[in-house]
Amino acid sequence: MSDTSARLSLPFILPSQSQKHVTHNEALQILDAVTQLVLESSLADPPASPAEGAAYAIATGATGAWAGQDGKIAAWQDSAWTFLAPQAGWLACLRSTGKVMLYGTNGWQDLPLPSIVSVSQLGVGATPDSTNRFSISSPASLFNNAGGDHQLKINKAAAGNTASLLFQSGWSGRAEMGLAGSDSFAIKVSPDGGTWLTALSVTGAGQITQPNKPAARAQLSASTLAITNGLATGFDNLALTQGGVALSGSIAGGGQALAVPVEGLYAVSLSIAGTSASSYAASLVSDAGTELLKLAPGTVSAFDSNRMVLAKLSAGTLLSVKHSGTATLGASGRTVALDVFLL
Repeated sequence: MSDTSARLSLPFILPSQSQKHVTHNEALQILDAVTQLVLESSLADPPASPAEGAAYAIATGATGAWAGQDGKIAAWQDSAWTFLAPQAGWLACLRSTGKVMLYGTNGWQDLPLPSIVSVSQLGVGATPDSTNRFSISSPASLFNNAGGDHQLKINKAAAGNTASLLFQSGWSGRAEMGLAGSDSFAIKVSPDGGTWLTALSVTGAGQITQPNKPAARAQLSASTLAITNGLATGFDNLALTQGGVALSGSIAGGGQALAVPVEGLYAVSLSIAGTSASSYAASLVSDAGTELLKLAPGTVSAFDSNRMVLAKLSAGTLLSVKHSGTATLGASGRTVALDVFLL
């Protein structure tokens, strides 16, 4: 029979041994050092004033009283160092970090997570809460494939619920994409986190709508209108409008200018109908004086003219109609109509 135990090398009290208490106390000292093991830190140089019972993981290149003891545990007991060889599978709390460490072939390592784990909350560089049960604070996040495809799945309970990605600025929402309150895919934006506008919506059948894309039909609704040379007119009715297109200001010959809300490439169509004209022409112009298109019926007894062009317009551009020659407008209930929509 060996004189020491198999795992911790605790000395046994022999049958004929004198001063049995010495052997017993030595075994207790070993147990006191390794039971509920706490390591102050990992060092290569012995601390100058260790506390009684303090234990350290001896790093590579140990010096002084620890020389030649690399990889062992140094425990300060009764004003002297006791050295213990850790065994694979030992656990210790590293006081300097608060982590539980596992001893193995590569020395002391962080305790690995199980292959399958279920937790109520998890934070990575961040603090989770009851709503954000998984929180991460990082310059970037990577979701990589495992040899092929990769899908990020966001599921909701019912059609009226939300499954979406929300983009914030200063913790205030600015854009959202996903299934927000319906089963149609939508992209929404907000200027302030409170008011939300749908930029694009796609139904389950694949139909796409853009309910806030600038578009309008503006009309000058007089039944007849006598045109004199140099007269300028606007519009007094928006038969259709969306996306912020509006009437603005007043035009001397009647109506208001049509205001474009955002810069972009627009399809612009002007239609004018009349019962007579003499050397008559009409130009769609911007408030900067740029002629966008021109209709020139000339001298006729009746006319119904229209033309469409593409035009690059700036935000806030005002559109009106400038007339030359003379004419009487009004036919089939129409005088002047302007269609604009952002491409």
